[in-house]
Amino acid sequence: MSQTSHSLILTILGPVITTLHQERIRDLLAAHGLEIAHADQLTESLAPTQEPFNAVLSWSLRGQPKQEKELRAELLAAATDLSLDIALQHDTPHRTNRRLFVFDMDSTLIQGEVIDELAKLAGVGEEVSKITEAAMRGELNFDESFTRRVGLLKGLPAEQALALRERIPLSPGAERLFRTLKSRGYYTAILSGGFTFFAKLLQARLGIDEFHANELEIVDGKVTGRVIPPIMNGARKATMLRDIAKRESIPLEEAVAVGDGANDLPMMGLAGMGIAYRAKPIVRAQADHSITSLGLDGLLYLIGLRDQDSDKA
Repeated sequence: MSQTSHSLILTILGPVITTLHQERIRDLLAAHGLEIAHADQLTESLAPTQEPFNAVLSWSLRGQPKQEKELRAELLAAATDLSLDIALQHDTPHRTNRRLFVFDMDSTLIQGEVIDELAKLAGVGEEVSKITEAAMRGELNFDESFTRRVGLLKGLPAEQALALRERIPLSPGAERLFRTLKSRGYYTAILSGGFTFFAKLLQARLGIDEFHANELEIVDGKVTGRVIPPIMNGARKATMLRDIAKRESIPLEEAVAVGDGANDLPMMGLAGMGIAYRAKPIVRAQADHSITSLGLDGLLYLIGLRDQDSDKA
């Protein structure tokens, strides 16, 4: 990759960006041999007065960091301390030329885990929730934990399961995000360890091009406690991302993968940009970037779009 005097872009995202925030981040950059060559405001204000609170500032940086890995770790720590998101990107042609976007579903596109809600209906909510949390933290093998959780749903009436489709809300910013992606002709997909009955609803609601998830087996109107193989685990998510990119003739460098759990890391690592959305600490630490302070539409700023470039309706 060729280097230029403005080879790094730093994006600051949050509900409000103050002068003190900027000074703290500027000092951190200076300690690593970097200075601001150009500042660009991507939102109408850095101190919005009404919801949704989106304040975004983009800095073109001059210089090369002495230790980029250390710089990224310090930026993540500062972001956490300041209740902001800070993204550091190399200013390559791919940065603003993303054409494929793939998303996890549970706790990413929607505010919750479908399997946990099913478990509550089946009377095993606490037990399943503990297994889910351990799996998302990377403490349990996904296939094993998923099989155990689904097994506990045996006997749940199918009509109760399907009723959940109208009860779990979308994540903030999801509708604006997909309107914008669709209007620009980008290809979108759900790659989920959740269930097809919910993913199908989201596909229709958000105009998503395709989805891949787990098929919950239902016989005689009841959940059997099994899924129809193969299980959609982390490795399969990465495989599906690769397959979609090849089929659509889109380089992986132009793909964006968004998720919140450890089983999303393989696809996030394969994509040109991996984004941890309101994710567990282990995922935030390993992802290229993270969005915690804004909604899903925050990722639009990471691909260089301004408020006036996106669909705010």
